[in-house]
Amino acid sequence: MRKVVLVGTGAVGTAYAYSLINQGFITELVLVDANEEKAQGEAMDLIHGMAFASANIRVKHGDFDDCKDAAIVCITAGANQKPGETRLQLVEKNAKIMQSITREVVMSGFDGIFLIASNPVDIMSYVCQKESGFPPSKVIGSGTTLDTARFKVLLGEYLELDPRNVHAVIIGEHGDSELPVWSQASIGTEHLDKVLKRRGKRDDISNLGKIFIRVRDAAYEIINRKGVTNFGIGMALARITKAILNNEHSILPVSCLLDGTYGQRDIYMSVPAVVNRHGVKEIIELDLHENEKSLFEKSAESLREAGKTVL
Repeated sequence: MRKVVLVGTGAVGTAYAYSLINQGFITELVLVDANEEKAQGEAMDLIHGMAFASANIRVKHGDFDDCKDAAIVCITAGANQKPGETRLQLVEKNAKIMQSITREVVMSGFDGIFLIASNPVDIMSYVCQKESGFPPSKVIGSGTTLDTARFKVLLGEYLELDPRNVHAVIIGEHGDSELPVWSQASIGTEHLDKVLKRRGKRDDISNLGKIFIRVRDAAYEIINRKGVTNFGIGMALARITKAILNNEHSILPVSCLLDGTYGQRDIYMSVPAVVNRHGVKEIIELDLHENEKSLFEKSAESLREAGKTVL
């Protein structure tokens, strides 16, 4: 079964739906929204483009009953981040929305995988897992999948290389306290340190630091210009969905429940994990440098402080 139910047809949700339709690896897509007419209109619009799609996908608007036989329920519903607002400032209002949606989905008889994108995504993933009672492996947050993609693209541009040959990751909170794992970064099969040494350019280290700042602050820059970020996260969600439905065993930096790994317990944070048809199969624990461990701990502290009412 390759049925996906999307809850939330705002900018992020519709970008995800559009990505799914264009990539053509699902069989059915159901759009659910508190504003039923909005969901119906978005479904109609997508259906009208089906003559140009790579596969004939059944698309419709629906309700929570449609979740009962879905493989994945993706939740993007919630208040959006406004200009000047951090993701963590959305905690209280979005936690209530997430609890309500999760209860409705579970009541349908759903037994698939939750994919969460509502911000702050790490805390909302935790709320969904606790409210649903599902095994942690079956509740996944989009996490730093998009941040990592931005990281690879900007590093690729700087080094004048295909970003698909850049192997680097952002971990921690999907937000201001996230961190780059420079100690594990490689270009192709060569460690980044060796690449920089061979280049012999004095400004590389400072320029790479600036690249991370651009990655970390990308959402603020985009929101300031267009009011919302949607295409990048829509494609990131489609990538995670594909890894699940195709049983890829792909390693992706998703938000998952840590239970002792990285020295953290009972908290959702983004780390590399093996993703397959069962959700998170395995968490990959990187050998972080001491400064990276410290930054990761600070990221966990930031999340706990922001989510203390729900964590």
